[in-house]
Amino acid sequence: MRDLNLDHLRSFCDVIALGSFSAAAEKLGLSQPAVSLQIRQLERRLGVTLIERVGRRAKPTAAGAELLGHAGQIEAAVSAALDGVARHATGAMGRVRLGTGATACIFLLPPILRDLRQRFPTLEITVSTGNTSDIVKAVDENLIDVGLVSLPASGRILEITPVLDDEFVVIAPPEMALPARVTAAALASLPVLLFEPGGNTRRIADEWFARSGVSLKPVMSLGSVEAIKELVGAGLGCAVLPGMAVRTAKDRGALAVRPLSPRLHRKLAVVIRRDKPLHRGLRETVKALKALADAGRLAEVVD
Repeated sequence: MRDLNLDHLRSFCDVIALGSFSAAAEKLGLSQPAVSLQIRQLERRLGVTLIERVGRRAKPTAAGAELLGHAGQIEAAVSAALDGVARHATGAMGRVRLGTGATACIFLLPPILRDLRQRFPTLEITVSTGNTSDIVKAVDENLIDVGLVSLPASGRILEITPVLDDEFVVIAPPEMALPARVTAAALASLPVLLFEPGGNTRRIADEWFARSGVSLKPVMSLGSVEAIKELVGAGLGCAVLPGMAVRTAKDRGALAVRPLSPRLHRKLAVVIRRDKPLHRGLRETVKALKALADAGRLAEVVD
């Protein structure tokens, strides 16, 4: 490896990704002088200047850009080597911390996690649920490894890959007479249950009503999709839900399910830090989540 210090390379990548020595130092748990020293040592080892300041932001020189282009391959090769050695030592696949919304956790993840468990019995996966903003923040701060969230989501150091469209529907007890076209105005005259405020799912529904000039006051706001379905089934009103929550034959037999007019969708995306080292277990988990895009859109709701 010609004495290339991988810690120095990591510091260099963080300085470029975050745009400053101080931000990189905070992320690495080092002092700013320590990071600056590492960069100087790396530049002396390679005999070139790697970083220059453009305004207040640290940018790569031409030589730095060249090194940056190889850094990902170097880190991937080292990670693969360590994974291979670790499997010989313990047979372990590593641990993956996954964050997502409650609806996706209930209705989308089980077959994915079952397949991962069958293929990789030693892979440890922990799942936490929360709103998009909470999950994205946790990924950004490296408190979890990967997120499956509803868009929009953003972050300067995040790789965000859209994978799935999920159409919203209205559900109602069979005895409730829904109009032929379920518009925002039509729902305004009915008792409506919605998700509790604070998350993207409620925001998307509220914005759909607002675009039609309807300021809806729901009769109930709940944090559980299963609770909403039970209350609708008990005849307490209708509800606007993501389509993935009512895909089973049982739900569609017990509830009236209709598309909204105009149609309403949310997009789910996989979120991970661009600089995240992918050990084999995490790599396989991300691959499985991104495969949702290959599976195509959720089946369209029909009358």
